Amino acid sequence: WQQEQVGCICALALTPVVVSAAGFTAGGIAAGSAASWMMSAAAVANGGGVAAGSAVAVLQSVGAAGLSGAATTVVASVGGAVGGAVARAVSWFL
Repeated sequence: WQQEQVGCICALALTPVVVSAAGFTAGGIAAGSAASWMMSAAAVANGGGVAAGSAVAVLQSVGAAGLSGAATTVVASVGGAVGGAVARAVSWFL
């Protein structure tokens, strides 16, 4: 149970950090970043624009405004599941 809690907390704390480090910032997409490459690829694939609801659009929203209530729930749930799975996998080897 503790591993799931740690996974939730880490996922919630690290998601904004990782999104920002990828180049999705409050000021927009950072030039020369992974985010700018993703935006370019999405724009080429969509005929010049980035589709609303696409991964690039969602990540930019998180970078600009943070996680919404629903996104927080999803991130915490995934983090808890991953934390529990990693703990169980490691315990098999110990």
